[in-house]
Amino acid sequence: MRTPEMSLAEKLWQVNWGLLLLLALIGMVGFALLYSAAGGRMEPWAMRHAVRFGIFVGVLLVIALVDIRIWMQLAYPIYGLAFVMLVAVDVLGVIGMGAQRWLDLYFIQLQPSELMKIGLVLALARYYHHVSAENIGRITHLFVPLGLIVAPVALVMVQPDLGTAMMLILSGIGIMFIAGVRLWKFLLAGLAVAGAAPVAWSMLREYQQNRILTFLDPERDPLGAGYHITQSKIALGSGGLFGKGFMQGSQAHLNFLPEKQTDFIFTMLAEEFGMVGGLVVIGLFVCVLLYGFAIALRSRNHFGRLVAMGITLTLFLYIFINIGMVMGLLPVVGIPLPLVSYGGTAMLTVLAACGLLISVYIHRDVTTNRSGSPFS
Repeated sequence: MRTPEMSLAEKLWQVNWGLLLLLALIGMVGFALLYSAAGGRMEPWAMRHAVRFGIFVGVLLVIALVDIRIWMQLAYPIYGLAFVMLVAVDVLGVIGMGAQRWLDLYFIQLQPSELMKIGLVLALARYYHHVSAENIGRITHLFVPLGLIVAPVALVMVQPDLGTAMMLILSGIGIMFIAGVRLWKFLLAGLAVAGAAPVAWSMLREYQQNRILTFLDPERDPLGAGYHITQSKIALGSGGLFGKGFMQGSQAHLNFLPEKQTDFIFTMLAEEFGMVGGLVVIGLFVCVLLYGFAIALRSRNHFGRLVAMGITLTLFLYIFINIGMVMGLLPVVGIPLPLVSYGGTAMLTVLAACGLLISVYIHRDVTTNRSGSPFS
């Protein structure tokens, strides 16, 4: 029996406005911190952050209102487009901060590796939507998803961007596990990777090796490779329980804290608002993740369920890696804090992903038929 089509008004009524409110609150936190990072000025970061957020929320709503069946049909083309853009980066890419990661589209500098995070989730979800439960565990059905993961990871590593490459690997493996691939296969692959670690180490750039060595021993080069994390820890500790107050953070405003508007913005938050402020923001992110899990569990179609879980996992990796990085629990790899750090492509990626989440929620009652047509 075919699911009745919903009107535009019915879809708007179904939009998860609670999730949108959480995203808006997180975006406001980012606006306030960027205002503080600029010394109480709207430029160069806060105003652009607010304008981008308003525009990209419109993109989110458009994505959310599109039928989930259409997103399934577009899954491979979106992945393919992101892949072509990754290839184009090597030829036409803009170099910034020592890396070639951006395409200059005149009105925006786009980072295709960010868009690939969505493209990979969609492509893997579509692939596993058509694979029966009996075939998921077969070795022959691992080649395609592994190829979908390895191909963009190889291009991202050339840029080089170790953080994004790790996110693609972890989110891809996570979707494979959620789809039903047995744990022992991942453990076996992990042992193979561990055995190849010396070869992988030799392929890393010198600065990437230094980041890992600094993570293991931050004091080995406190004025060089270890400077970022040392200053971050000082700022985190100086904030105490309630912080020094808005725009009163000494490490950030005396420019001891590098990249305070992007990768290390959570450190500035903790310095100005203390552990309590940090926990409040983490609480907002946890609520977004809980929404994602709830949407996945309520979806009656397999594709939507995998998309929702994949996007939720991707958002978790953004948050976990960024906060772990600035606290010295993970190597510094350049992952932004969603909707808080300054950056257009990352914000577009996160809000577009949340648009897909809401689309899954709106079309949650569209049922799945794995063996026949995609949806009944």
